[in-house]
Amino acid sequence: MRSSWSADVPQAPLSPEERAQAAPRAPGVIAALVLVVFAGGAALTLDVPRDTYGVKGDEATYVGMALSVAYDRDFRFDRRDLERFWQTYQTGPEGLFLKRRWETHIGLRGRWPFLETTRHRNPQRERLYFAKALLYGVVAAPFAALAGLNGLLLLNVLLLAGVLLAGYTFLAARSPAPVALLLSTAFVGGSVAWLYAVWLTHEILNFALVFFAYFLWLFKEVAPQGTWRGTRWFTGHATNVVAAALLGLATYSKPPNLLLIGPLVALLWWRRRVRAGLTVAVVFVGVVAACFALTALITGDANYQGGDRKTFYGAFPYDTADATFENRGVAMATNEVDVEEPLERAVFWPRLWVNAGYFLVGRHFGFIPYFFPGAWALCLAVWWRRAWRPWQLMIAGTVALTVLVLLINMPFSWSGGGGPPGNRYFLSVYPALFFLVPPTRSLLSGVVAWAGGALFVGHLLFNPFVAAKSPWLTTQRGALRALPVELTMINDLPIQLNQARSRIPNPDERGVLLYLLDSNAFDLEPMGLWVAGRARADIIVRTGEPRPYLRVALHCPVPNTVTLSAGGPTRRVTLKPGPTVDVLVPARWVHARVGSSACLLSVRTSSGFVPHLVTPPSGDPRFLGVQIRIATAAEERP
Repeated sequence: MRSSWSADVPQAPLSPEERAQAAPRAPGVIAALVLVVFAGGAALTLDVPRDTYGVKGDEATYVGMALSVAYDRDFRFDRRDLERFWQTYQTGPEGLFLKRRWETHIGLRGRWPFLETTRHRNPQRERLYFAKALLYGVVAAPFAALAGLNGLLLLNVLLLAGVLLAGYTFLAARSPAPVALLLSTAFVGGSVAWLYAVWLTHEILNFALVFFAYFLWLFKEVAPQGTWRGTRWFTGHATNVVAAALLGLATYSKPPNLLLIGPLVALLWWRRRVRAGLTVAVVFVGVVAACFALTALITGDANYQGGDRKTFYGAFPYDTADATFENRGVAMATNEVDVEEPLERAVFWPRLWVNAGYFLVGRHFGFIPYFFPGAWALCLAVWWRRAWRPWQLMIAGTVALTVLVLLINMPFSWSGGGGPPGNRYFLSVYPALFFLVPPTRSLLSGVVAWAGGALFVGHLLFNPFVAAKSPWLTTQRGALRALPVELTMINDLPIQLNQARSRIPNPDERGVLLYLLDSNAFDLEPMGLWVAGRARADIIVRTGEPRPYLRVALHCPVPNTVTLSAGGPTRRVTLKPGPTVDVLVPARWVHARVGSSACLLSVRTSSGFVPHLVTPPSGDPRFLGVQIRIATAAEERP
């Protein structure tokens, strides 16, 4: 007798006849059209600079590039681009990345390798180029020419609609239409992917390229010829070649996507189709090489993030008569692949273990909270492992290997840098997990995907413009607040975007910095830091010389109970009005890059008071709990 749960887990695949009858395309087409009509209409009618709260992330570079290609037909940055950006946003291109072109000459010489290259800068012909992958500029330019910044939003909507339709088509080949529709919509709408639709950068483009590539590769595996009308082309080897080309574009645009070509080649070779596998590999390598070669031809350097590269804030080339690339900006070049710190065994394994936990359930970048439908797809595949195909094993292994490379190579910036909402680097790897979903007839699988996604990121999607512009606000409430803070990523936490509440020098101890992660900790005052009443405040303490304890001085003019924790045993203190009480709190420190360590101090108050009501002359309307002062300590006793 089957249990109630077994009736809701994936069932055996439908027969070809059942698939032909149970795979209507209308629901997927209708869902995609609804998305285009409503989200596309909004994209075309928004006042983008105002409604999206101005520039965020790397938008200055990508927007400037798209507009330059659309209106000037080039990738160069000059005075026209600066004026155009200022006219559009009423401000300068904050965070702009530019590189200076160097002239390259190739000559012959009498010894190996016979070719000699020399590079030099010509001050008389100085040219500046946008220092990001050029692919986005090419794809986005027609939309920018059509509708300006609104066209860039429309591009994201169309890409997501295409992903939704392709995802539904794939799942409906093995599952009933309602199940396919729930799961395919949850994969986008129940994850942080939808939030990036309001980013005018290449994130959604990369996400869609990988999704379309894997769909073209795998649709023939689940829908043999004859199952769907009009899909004969999708069952041939040509789809593998096109998929390889799309993955080549995605890899050029985001190099961490490199390993995603592996399963395509591996499956063909596993089936002893060596020549077909070589063809796919050659096409992939050829597209990647061609893209970098074109970048070198246009900008003078194959590495769009290397060479003579700078980022600009506040002052920009051409903004005044004497403003040049030379006297503006900060050098920001990536000229080689290198790990961020040496791989000593004593620190490597503990750091990798900590980062693995953060990657899975981190408060700001965790896989499970921000990509819950992908985590659920993996759970379904593991639960129904009898239905696994070789290509699913290869995909799962590739995703795991990609994550491992990110954690090893970039242990302090594996989320993409700049304090993004969720893991920006993993966003373009996330589509691969969709194709792990096994055949299922249960609506529960789709309901769980939506429910889990809504639990963690639902509040982000209600106001995506605020969540995208101010990502430090999104973790102050709900389920995300219960998750651990990624202390190894302290330089890239979203709170870094709020300069008034990050890297605050601690007045009670030199060399200690404070990061106020939520609004329950008020701004630092001369007499200390106030924590709100009946609330919990999370504060990162960062120091170059970690000690076993934090010494926290507590003061409150009314009776209160304060609970303190810094990663070790919890301390609970009952305060009486008036006197200050010192408490030693055991601290658990995490290595946080560049010779520093960090711990998370949580302070919870059980009561509070309003100064304006207690002492009316104060005029302070805040509901205060306790005033604290923080220092590190090595002694076990105060």
